[in-house]
Amino acid sequence: MAGSLPGACIKTYIIEDSPEFKIKKRPIVIVCPGGGYCYLSDREGEILALQYVAMGCHAVVLHYSIAPAVYPAALLELASAVKLLREKAEEWHIDKDKIIVEGSSAGGHLAASYGMFWKEAFIAEELGLKASDREMLRPNAMILNYPVITSGEFAHRDSFVNLLGGRYEELVEKMSLEKQVNQDTPQAFIWHTYTDGCVPVENSLLLAGAMKKAGIPVEFHMYPQGGHGLSLANELTESPEGHEIEVCCQSWISLVRTWILGL
Repeated sequence: MAGSLPGACIKTYIIEDSPEFKIKKRPIVIVCPGGGYCYLSDREGEILALQYVAMGCHAVVLHYSIAPAVYPAALLELASAVKLLREKAEEWHIDKDKIIVEGSSAGGHLAASYGMFWKEAFIAEELGLKASDREMLRPNAMILNYPVITSGEFAHRDSFVNLLGGRYEELVEKMSLEKQVNQDTPQAFIWHTYTDGCVPVENSLLLAGAMKKAGIPVEFHMYPQGGHGLSLANELTESPEGHEIEVCCQSWISLVRTWILGL
């Protein structure tokens, strides 16, 4: 893709079909790790993808381009992944009505950006699609884990600096996603912690409020405590430095399973 860095790719986790399975089409979750658009967190990549596989979903981890790559490189890579999954839906036994974009922190900003901008003409043009074929790029739902959303008062400023580079002044307002909710924005599952000191919970509150105003379904959970970047919030995703185990937050992965089943 234009502006992509070497190494940008997807890693797929596709459940093989079998005559022994009644389920023939499965949801697929595209996992976008966080990292402030300056690195990709392993704690929010494969380990989360495998949780979705354990739920009976297919999963993909998007290793998207980060700084010095700038917008819209990562967005186009995510669009290309959605396009590929729709093209491979029959072969890979994907439910085309349940293609879900998922992201944590800055990866949540990427997933939510795609939810807001997927229908913009430049994306279809970059992917060689006719305007009439843009519907194949539609995401059906979003899972946003403590996402970066706003570029305003409660912004995680470094994420926007890394994302936009020299185009910061030009695009920073557009990247405030609570202002970009529209009727083509998909439904969402969002969670955050009240005490997140890195990406304030107001990011999720602003987005949930904007989606409610637009009449778009959203399930939102605000946990009473916990820092940023918790991932599963248990020992499986605890870093060597610690601090990521929060028992009260561990329910999110079970709640999202119920939410996916209800799509």
